[in-house]
Amino acid sequence: MRIYPIGFVLLVLVTCGISCLAIDYTVGDSAGWSLSVDYSTWASGKKFNVRDSLVFNYGSSHTVAEVSADDYDKCNVANSIMSYSSSPTTVTLNKTGTHYFVCGVVGHCSGGMKVAVPVTGDGGSGGATPAPSGPDGSSSAKPTPTPSSGTGKVPASSSTISPVVIVWLISLVSLVLMFVLA
Repeated sequence: MRIYPIGFVLLVLVTCGISCLAIDYTVGDSAGWSLSVDYSTWASGKKFNVRDSLVFNYGSSHTVAEVSADDYDKCNVANSIMSYSSSPTTVTLNKTGTHYFVCGVVGHCSGGMKVAVPVTGDGGSGGATPAPSGPDGSSSAKPTPTPSSGTGKVPASSSTISPVVIVWLISLVSLVLMFVLA
């Protein structure tokens, strides 16, 4: 009865979908969201896709605001698309295009605490449609802040792989082994 393991693996693959391939990027890596980071350099070595997430870790003297390109250039947070003041903050990238984030504390954005995140791919969604956008090109889906763990620690890695991806990979390896050992 080899149909059951194959059916199970196929079920896992189908339910996992391509959303398993989303990556969580810790903005600023171990330094987090602070004045001491060159965010242009940080973002330049990464490929951001739809459904990836940005995790902002910051102290109580900072905030995160998603803004338009014009407001990004002017360091203006008066017309923020979304703003957050509780760390860590997780923002899901729901559409292609460049997403702009700044610190809303006076002087911090002009001091370099801003990041432009170019979302160029669909995360291998196989044609899935990203969330619709608003009239200014912003994501209409509201990003979800992540509740604070209270530890104050900043994760050391800049990205993580979803546990679902691990299950998917284990299932794939099991399927291959099943055929090899059969």
